[in-house]
Amino acid sequence: MDIGFVGLGHMGAGIALNLLKAGHRVRVWNRSPEPVERLKAEGADAADNVAAVFDADVAFSMLASDEVIEQVILAPGALDHARKGLVHVNLATISVAFAKRLAAMHEERGLGYVAAPVLGRPEVAAAGELNVLCAGEASAVERVRPLLQSFAKAVWPLGDDPARANVVKLACNFALASMIETLGEAAALASAYDVAAADLFEVMTGTLFAAPAYKTYADIIATARFSPAAFKLPLGLKDVRLALQAGEAADTPLPIASLLRDHFIEALAHGDADLDWAALAAGAFRRSGRTLAVKSGQLNPPSPEIAPSSRILGARRP
Repeated sequence: MDIGFVGLGHMGAGIALNLLKAGHRVRVWNRSPEPVERLKAEGADAADNVAAVFDADVAFSMLASDEVIEQVILAPGALDHARKGLVHVNLATISVAFAKRLAAMHEERGLGYVAAPVLGRPEVAAAGELNVLCAGEASAVERVRPLLQSFAKAVWPLGDDPARANVVKLACNFALASMIETLGEAAALASAYDVAAADLFEVMTGTLFAAPAYKTYADIIATARFSPAAFKLPLGLKDVRLALQAGEAADTPLPIASLLRDHFIEALAHGDADLDWAALAAGAFRRSGRTLAVKSGQLNPPSPEIAPSSRILGARRP
């Protein structure tokens, strides 16, 4: 199948590579050239522009936000020049309002549109083990399902309305952010009584919270491995804001999301914009007047090349 792919960031590059490994011809485009060159070395073709990506049977996009999709795909008129019969698979986490607008724009042009936001971090994408949330017109979904399965552990169908997949993704990311905040506060409490975060999390993830997400983020927080970031703090703030917007549009209050928004803003004010969103947990230590201490425990220690500094562990500004 002739596939186009735009957006080769941490997530997109791994997904595109798995499509190549599945034997598909993949034509790629990215705003910065380095990821394109890496994919070319693996057998991908380089597209001259975004319109060339949409001259395909299926076009995938993995872009950071509503605004970036607007700038990269819509403003240049890529949909107006798309191949007849194209199905566009949007892998991004976007607002519900923009999801509805995109679905309408594709329908007006006779193009297929499938929302397929993913659950998982870059290493999961590279391993082809993502969970894919999938919604769109049934025939379009069935057409792209084999492609989704080439980089998915599971595909979760969510109906004909593409916005449903985006709502579920926002709800999941809101719950993950809430978990990170809770882990930080719990660890700050334990730290006040000289219990290391690693020791607390060993108990938590071995008993009440023995779920993959808890284990992944407990490890990151306990060892303060916030850099290099797999998912930066500003993106976490974006998703919480989108959840709040969706809640307001449906008269659904999200008071915890409001708290998370403020804590993300606090983290950015302390200079943590380049850190992984797991660094949100360090704010609980900062507010308690202490830092996140990395002590021996059963969790994996931080790598020497990314050893934590006092700034990224929630220390007060001098």
